[in-house]
Amino acid sequence: MLNVSSALFWLCLLIFISDFSHSTFEFTNIKCNSLDTSFATFEYCLLKSVNRTYKYGSLKVKLLKVPVDKVKLNLALYKRLNGYKPFLYNVTFDVCKFIQNRNSNRVAAFIFNLFQPYSNINHSCPCNHDVVVDKVPTSHMNEQLTKILPFPPGDYGFYSIWFGNGKPRATVNVYGTLS
Repeated sequence: MLNVSSALFWLCLLIFISDFSHSTFEFTNIKCNSLDTSFATFEYCLLKSVNRTYKYGSLKVKLLKVPVDKVKLNLALYKRLNGYKPFLYNVTFDVCKFIQNRNSNRVAAFIFNLFQPYSNINHSCPCNHDVVVDKVPTSHMNEQLTKILPFPPGDYGFYSIWFGNGKPRATVNVYGTLS
């Protein structure tokens, strides 16, 4: 039997979660930087606005020293509060091992599902071709960030450092607003 305090808790939780179901995500910026231009360069890294309500993000990394058989990723989520401050996640994981067993890291799986349907990253290492993430729509991000794992409204930065063969090779930072 529910007492008054637990019923109040569940009511507040329901209101809190239902507030996110009407949220919408919008890309605001993307910044790509090659830290070692002899290893990899960005052919393009952009946001495209088709109309007022539809934007998508795309990037293409040209790998110059293939095959790459050791890939690690440091991913941090930041929320804008008088500057971008760490929020919720800061993880480093072995991408090659993760792709072999996608259930090994729940945080990595969530992040991977944000862009994987729109990328050519679908096999384990070694990677011997360019990496393309093409036309990730705001509608997909909206679904992931409001229904799969609800985030509170605000401005966010997804900061990533990509390591190839043990050295930092590139950074990709994606910014967006959840309102």
